[in-house]
Order: sequence, then C-alpha cells, then structure tokens
Amino acid sequence: MTIRIGNAPCSWGVEFPDDPRNPPWRQVLRDCAEAGYRGIELGPVGYMPEDPAILADALAEHDLELIGGVVFRAFHDPAQWENVLDGAVRTCKALVAHGAQHLVLIDSISARRAPTAGRAGDAEQMDSAEWAAFRDRIAHVARMGAEDYGLSVGIHAHAAGFMDFEPELERLLDEVPEDILKICFDTGHHSYAGFDPVAFMRRHIGRISYMHFKDIDPAIKARAIADSTGFYEACGQGIFCNLGKGDVDFPAVRQILLDHGFEGWCTVEQDCDPTLDVSPISDARANRAYLHSIGF
Repeated sequence: MTIRIGNAPCSWGVEFPDDPRNPPWRQVLRDCAEAGYRGIELGPVGYMPEDPAILADALAEHDLELIGGVVFRAFHDPAQWENVLDGAVRTCKALVAHGAQHLVLIDSISARRAPTAGRAGDAEQMDSAEWAAFRDRIAHVARMGAEDYGLSVGIHAHAAGFMDFEPELERLLDEVPEDILKICFDTGHHSYAGFDPVAFMRRHIGRISYMHFKDIDPAIKARAIADSTGFYEACGQGIFCNLGKGDVDFPAVRQILLDHGFEGWCTVEQDCDPTLDVSPISDARANRAYLHSIGF
C-alpha cells in the first residue's frame, strides 16, 4: 500500500479566496511542510497565485506537491451556474499546470439546507426536475474535468448542501457514470450527516479515488444538530477535532484502504476559524503524528 498524507488550506481556516481572515498563502505552505506533510491542496481558486511559475517555485521551495483542488460552489442554484463554471475551469487549469490529479466537486452551503445539517429526516428535498438539473450540472463539470483535462473527479458530500446525506450521494453515484465521477470521501462530513463512514467505505471502496481525513467531536455534533447551528459556527465551536479524538474509527479506515490496495493521497482537512483560539500548525503536527501512530 502506497498512501501519501497531505493537508489543505482549510485546515488553516481558508474557505474563500478573498476572506480577510485568511493567513498568507506562503505561510500555509511553510506550515504544512514544517508539520510533516509533502502535499497540499490548492484551496479555493484565487487564494494561491494562478500564475503557475509563482506557485511552482513556492511549492518547490517547501518540497510540496500539489494534490488537487476543490470546486466549492452552488451546484444547487441554476442562477449560479456561470460562477460554478468559472471556478471549475480555473481550478482545472491550475491543477493541470502543476501535475495535480484530483478535482473535487462540493455543493456549497444552501440556506434551505443549513438548519437541517445532520438531520436527514428533516431536510428539504429537491423535486424530480430540480434534482435532474442539479445532477446534470455536476455531471457536466465531472465530464469536463475527466475528459477535457484528464483529471480524476470525485464528488464530496458536505454538511448543509444538497449533496449531504448518504442516500443523496448513492443516488448520484447510480445516475452518473463511474468513468467520469468517483468519490472523494470525507470521513468527518459523513459522520456529521449521521451515517457510518466505515460502513460506507466498505460498500463503495472501489469507487473511492481520494480521501479527506476529518474527525468529529460527538458532543459538539449533538449540540449543533439539536440547536440547528450553522456550519461555520459549528467549525468555530470545534466540531472538527484533531484526528483520533472524535467518533471516526481511523484504524478501521486504514484497514479498509489496506485490504483494497488503495494507493494515492489522503488529505487531512480540519476546518477551523483561524481568528479563534486555535493553532493550525499545532493541530497539523498532532494530526500527522496520530496518523503515523496508526500506520499511515
């Protein structure tokens, strides 16, 4: 088994490229390398330089490889389609320029879904026509990434969007061909949604092309669900704890990957609010140490 462990700018609180709270991108690269990682995700396109020469030099300076990038935009909203395409095309170009492999598609947070994050039974559902259009927008970007740019494209379920709960994810997998759409599986978001990440992995490991490692504090999760806490507020409360401190069974995750000969990148994503009393580099070091302790 050849598994490489990376990290992502969201572990430093970077969710949007123009957020004034973002730390400098060069600091994130430096911290990531110093914490023991050899790969990093792009973050939201526009956060790191889109000039390939500038970013290539910075990555080389810290002996880092670009792993992939995320299109975290409103696939659920037809009025935002041009914005989705803008993010997708720019991300694809950046990944190809640096030899990165993984394009990750995430439906961003919807006001219609935010109050029911973690409560599948209470969440508003799309009607058949809305679902079909939503599915087709995801498929369009997946096909573009796979066929036009040669990338491995993975769908990523995310709390408070319309691709959140396990039945939605499995429905999409049934309706979009595997040759253009695989799974970027996030252990923490699957737990946040109220489902068992290990059981899902056992059923779908053959379609998982990329992993996001995230853990979740069960007590904070229970309160957030009970109080309909917003996603970013829950992040600020520490819902995504250090790996090994929450309810995700990472030794079992490792065993599934080992048993199925998984090769490639697994990326730590510990969403946080950097303006609060957190130390992203300390958490990054602790997460790398924990993964090493269980054989990664």
